[in-house]
Amino acid sequence: MSPAPGRTKKGSSAEGHVGAGRAPATKARGAKAGAGRRIGLFGGTFDPPQLAHLALARCARDALPLDEVRWIPAGAPWQKPRDISAARHREAMVRLAIAGERAFVLERCELQRSGPSVTLQTVRELQQREPGHHWFLLIGADQYNNLHTWRGWRELLGLVTLAVAPRAGIALRPDAVVAAVPHRMLPLPPQDTNATEIRARVARGEPIAGLVGEAVAGYIDRHRLYRS
Repeated sequence: MSPAPGRTKKGSSAEGHVGAGRAPATKARGAKAGAGRRIGLFGGTFDPPQLAHLALARCARDALPLDEVRWIPAGAPWQKPRDISAARHREAMVRLAIAGERAFVLERCELQRSGPSVTLQTVRELQQREPGHHWFLLIGADQYNNLHTWRGWRELLGLVTLAVAPRAGIALRPDAVVAAVPHRMLPLPPQDTNATEIRARVARGEPIAGLVGEAVAGYIDRHRLYRS
């Protein structure tokens, strides 16, 4: 699922099996019995997953509120021309990042799909597989402004509720059609970190404490990611 907040430049989101299953989540506050679950979709390359990603997902979970937040690492994101880390590394880092977090679940549908990762295709697939739920798409202000460039964006607007996170230095200037669709703003301080900066710091041998979780930083170091 591409793009995700917190992983692009401004203006343009135990190495094992924790969080892989779908354990039942606590019913969200305000959710009506029989009305389906409230599920947030949080997609991105997650190369690497950042503390800013966790802050956004926690805010969405608690503020909307959500029964579940699905973290969806992109297989081959169509709007990301650069080479990205192998899917197995990005999946492992997401598992580490969300381990122990209430209602956070890894969704592997895009990693298992051949071809580019397109958000509309993912939403269609999930809604066909699990009908009857209320779906929220978690995006950053930069993605909100550029949503009209996404494949199938008009159909997408009819399938999900947009939940938008502020980004430092980015004003909301969406396409008029996008702006006319009701959305939710997440009560979150503007985020200013991005994955490009984190990878560059690793390449220079600089610390990334405070930007990614300790387990993710350890994984990056053990597997010597972003060094070349």
